[in-house]
Formats: sequence, C-alpha cells, structure tokens
Amino acid sequence: MFDTLSDRLAATFKNLRGKGRLSEADIDATAREIRIALLEADVALPVVRAFIGNVKERARGVEVSQALNPAQQVVKIVNEELVGILGGETRRLRFAKNPPSVIMLAGLQGAGKTTLAGKLGLWLKGQGHSPLLVACDLQRPNAVNQLSVVADRAGVAVYAPEPGNGVGDPVQVAKDSIEHARSKQYDVVIVDTAGRLGIDQELMQQAADIRDAVSPDEILFVVDAMIGQDAVNTAEAFRDGVGFDGVVLSKLDGDARGGAALSIAHVTGKQIMFASNGEKLADFDAFHPDRMASRILDMGDLLTLIEQAEKTFSQEEAAKMASKLASSKGKDFTLDDFLAQMEQVRKMGSISKLLGMLPGMGQIKDQINNIDERDVDRTAAIIKSMTPKERAEPTIINGSRRARIAKGSGVEVSAVKNLVERFFDARKMMSKMAQGGGMPGMPGMPGMGGGPGRQKKQVKQAKGKRKSGNPMKRKAEEQAAAARREQAAAQGGAFGLPAQDDKNFELPDEFKKFMG
Repeated sequence: MFDTLSDRLAATFKNLRGKGRLSEADIDATAREIRIALLEADVALPVVRAFIGNVKERARGVEVSQALNPAQQVVKIVNEELVGILGGETRRLRFAKNPPSVIMLAGLQGAGKTTLAGKLGLWLKGQGHSPLLVACDLQRPNAVNQLSVVADRAGVAVYAPEPGNGVGDPVQVAKDSIEHARSKQYDVVIVDTAGRLGIDQELMQQAADIRDAVSPDEILFVVDAMIGQDAVNTAEAFRDGVGFDGVVLSKLDGDARGGAALSIAHVTGKQIMFASNGEKLADFDAFHPDRMASRILDMGDLLTLIEQAEKTFSQEEAAKMASKLASSKGKDFTLDDFLAQMEQVRKMGSISKLLGMLPGMGQIKDQINNIDERDVDRTAAIIKSMTPKERAEPTIINGSRRARIAKGSGVEVSAVKNLVERFFDARKMMSKMAQGGGMPGMPGMPGMGGGPGRQKKQVKQAKGKRKSGNPMKRKAEEQAAAARREQAAAQGGAFGLPAQDDKNFELPDEFKKFMG
C-alpha cells in the first residue's frame, strides 16, 4: 500500500547523499519533494502541512547543521515525524479489572468488521485469553452465519441467539452476551455491530444504544485503509457521534494509496491499535508506529520478522538444527531437515512479505513481487519423492535416481539436479556461518567471514618472484640468479643430490613455473 510513498521518499533522500552541508535551498527542495510524495499518497492536507512544517524547522536546526552526515539526519527527522503522525508509541488494549472485558467493533458496512472479529479473537486466544464473539449485526444478510463460520475457523466461541437477516434486537443480544460470558467464564467479549453504506442517524443511534448497554472497555473503529480521504471523514463522524478509543486498519495489503490511514491518528487524536494485512485470520497484529515508519522508509521491520519467527520456530528445534549445521561441514543436516525448515518458513507467511521486512529490499521490490510461492511447493514435492536414504545421503543420487525422482514429482530431471546442488551449496554456507565463519565470499566485512579464504588465494598467487619492469634491474637480478645456480652446482645439487651436468639436466615441468 505504501510502495509509491516509499519510492518517492527514497528518491528524495538519494539526492541528499554526498552533501557535506545542506543549504536553505536543499532543505526547501527536499521539503517540496516530501510534500508531493505525501499528497500523492492521499495524506490529508492538514497533516501534510504540520508534517512539513516540523521537518523544515528541525532540518534548519543544530542537529543537521553540525552533523557529519546531514542526509542521514534528515532521514532520522522524517522517520521520527512519521512515527509521530502514526500515533507515537504502540497503544495496548485495556482490560477490565473484573472480567469479562468488552470490546465493541464499529464502522461502515464493508470495512471488514466481521472478519476482523475472528482475527482479533484468534489474536487474543494466542495471548492466553478466552474470547467470545457476539453477533449483533442482525441487519446484513448472512452476517450471523458469517461470524459463526469465522469463529469456527479461529477456534473461538460465538454467541448468536438470533438468526439475523432483519430479525432480532441487537441491543438485547449485546446485553445478554455479558451474562453468558460470565456464566461460561469467557474473559473477553467482542461485539460485532452492524454497519451502513454511509453515516446515518439510525446507524449512530444503534451503535450508541449498544455502547450504553454493555459499557465497553474499548470501542474500536474499523476502517478500510483503501477508501481514501473518506476514511478520515467517517472516523471524525464516528468520533463525534458514538466515540471510539482506537482505530483498526483493515485491508492494509491492498494496492490503493494508503495516506488516509496515515492521517487518521493525527486528525482524530485516536491511535491506530491493530492492522489487518491479509485475507488469512493470522494476518493480523498490533500496530507499531515506529515499525510502520521504518517500512515506509525502506529500513525494514526486523522486530516483526523476529516475532513471527519466534511464534513459528521452537527454541529446542532451532538449537537442534544449529548443532547439526555446526557438525563436520554440516553433513548431519539432511534434506529432511531442509524440508522441515522450509515448511516452518511457509507457516510464517508469504516469502514476499518476509523479504519485504528486510532493510533495503525496496531496491529489488519488483523481483520480490515476482517470486513464485509455488516454487517452495515444487521443491517440497521433489524432496518427498526421494527415498529416506536419498534424503539422508544426497550424494548417492545418480542419473537413474534423478530420473525416478523427477517422474515422481512431475518436474524436469534438471530441476532435481539443481535442487541437490543448491542444497550442498546452502549447507556449506550455513555450516560456515554456524561455526562462526560468517558469510563466505565477503572479504573485509567485520563478522561476515570470507576474508581468510580470499587472502589465502592472494598469497598463493603471490608465490614466485616477479620480474622487475626496469631492464637494468631485471638484468642484474638474472645475473645474481645465475651466480647462485653456479654456486649450488659446485656444492652439490638441490635436496643433497650429486651435481649434474647443466647441459644435460632438465627440471620437470611442474617445477619450472616456480623458477625465475
């Protein structure tokens, strides 16, 4: 969603590199480019004005004028201001002292409230809570049935006493759900309310009545991040009519300009608390302003990547794999282990999203977007078509075995050959890293390894005396070498052998290259 904004900001900062000092004209030009980038991203005009004003004021200050690298200081300022308009610090849910805690979802129809109720329920379940979803959207056709299906997929309970489709009193359902939660010992109640295509009095009144009936600890306004500037207008209307405590962004994985989402926290004064960035129920997490700002500026989001890895990989399994890689050249690490690791990575989400969290990946964005996720499935099919012995000892895979594996997995023989070769290369590299050697082939990089191997090669090439380019000096060196040979011949041959007649003696070809 923020790709266009990221690209424009990256191009703007690129123009600042290499400048030892920023002039007033440089600051104005940079501010102008940032303003255009934000407006093109659909950020609200009042937010853009405030943002640019703060950036220009700080860019003219001491922190930039006296910096060794002014360009980096400007990037730092923009990053901090972005964090500011996104809400500053991460906002956590408030829970009631006496359960159940009540969370009410509000927003327009089509914003994704029902699906988001299931995502929030699954997220709370992962946090150790016992959530209950309550179906209070009794107007939209099949809304109750949809919530039941979503709850079942998330593995959480649902309270839906009314069939919906225009039948039932949503306020009474919300009120009864609290007693039901207490009796069944659910500690969080998530109330899914009805929406409308636009703001109207009926919608506001029903939301206000449900609010008064259940006294929610949190009212979350769910907004479709793709609807543009109308997101800000709707948020203001809900804030004034019903009130809400935090914002949830849905459909953050869309390709629309997402600047309106950046504006909500600044305009309404309510922080973004959660973000939904995919269709799966697990594509949902707490919103961290600092991490989102880092992504926009192509600095990556390693903290989120690490958190996802910790959820997927067990410490015990990771230690086991590390010990296998640290063994003799990693030979204990088999194709079975490789397949298990690959399947664990797939559980973390799409490969493109994972790579997008790494710093600097915006420079190869097109290549990342063109990654075929089915390649992982094809690789798994090849490995599963091997016998247990072949997976444990890939070196035994010969031509006939490759043909059988290729036929079993539905790929070309060359694909099997390439996979095995890549596995050996990857195992060798990972083994070197596990043993503290760092990344091979990268000399001069502290902690990245590769230096010793390159240096050995250079020493080997330096063996053998090089001839001088000066003719006089070269002639003197040749005469000195001839004198040494004559002296050696008089005292006996090399290695203690008797002297030979120089005219009849020939060195083997292997030794000639070492002689001047």
